[in-house]
Amino acid sequence: MTETTAQFAAVVDLLNRYFEGLYNCDTALLADVFHPKAIYATASSGALTHLNMDQYFLIVDARTSPASNIEPRVFSVDRVEFVGPATAVAQVRMSMLSNHYIDVLTLLNLNGTWRIMSKIFHVESTT
Repeated sequence: MTETTAQFAAVVDLLNRYFEGLYNCDTALLADVFHPKAIYATASSGALTHLNMDQYFLIVDARTSPASNIEPRVFSVDRVEFVGPATAVAQVRMSMLSNHYIDVLTLLNLNGTWRIMSKIFHVESTT
């Protein structure tokens, strides 16, 4: 396996764990995929929402998980672009909790482990 293939596989694994954490509202898993200093931001409502991970995880912990509602898993990876050996950008889509999300995730490889450094997203209600 080439280095590029291995890095891509590691990023896809990270994204799959991210989807799994969201689907199950598993903040322990999400804490493993996000860097502790990562940011969460959106302006979908017209105003800036900007949270740190502790604030974001409180929101996730308060949700009823899509898994417990037996919602279908609707997740996809639109693109992964490597900006350098330790930096990547991923665009992913998901539908859950009566919303469609498009996330732009910045990723860093720190000490051989890929982590999400920022989650910037757009959300649209399906209802």
